[in-house]
Amino acid sequence: MQDDRSGLPALARLRDGRTVLLREIRAQDEDELREAFHRLSADSRYARFMIPLREPSPAMLAAATRPDPERDLALVAISGEGGPDQDIVAGARYVGAAGSETCEFAVTVVDDWHGLGLARRLMEVLIAHATARGLRRMEGYVLAANTPMRRLAGRLGFVDRQCEDDATLRVVSLDLTADAGGVA
Repeated sequence: MQDDRSGLPALARLRDGRTVLLREIRAQDEDELREAFHRLSADSRYARFMIPLREPSPAMLAAATRPDPERDLALVAISGEGGPDQDIVAGARYVGAAGSETCEFAVTVVDDWHGLGLARRLMEVLIAHATARGLRRMEGYVLAANTPMRRLAGRLGFVDRQCEDDATLRVVSLDLTADAGGVA
């Protein structure tokens, strides 16, 4: 069944020829999401959560698998096209604040799946959905040392600037309005 708002579920072919299923996250994905977290290296966990995190809390998993459908979109990429040998290999989300026209994004890819275009594909879905929903800006906080994410954001049209409060962080932002051509 396809969700008309987001074009999901959808299959995505990666650079190495593998195909993943992209779909919205579900509450019953908690266990698989925990397993995906444990397949992240310590560096990948730090790049995503910006703290050394060994184990996701039950509250963190519950929040991750139950986005507010009025403000948020949370996606997973599943190997094996959703078949019996499936694993969550990536996740992406944006979160909007009530009454705001800006959303904040995050994307995480399990280390074995880096460099295949998966983060880009997930970001493209997030951007398209946020734009269709009428949001005007998408932002993300990225570690200054996270060159791959900063490079991807730049290729997608995000403007990269220093975070005013923290020299170790960058803020990447994208203007989602049609007349801006996607440039912040």
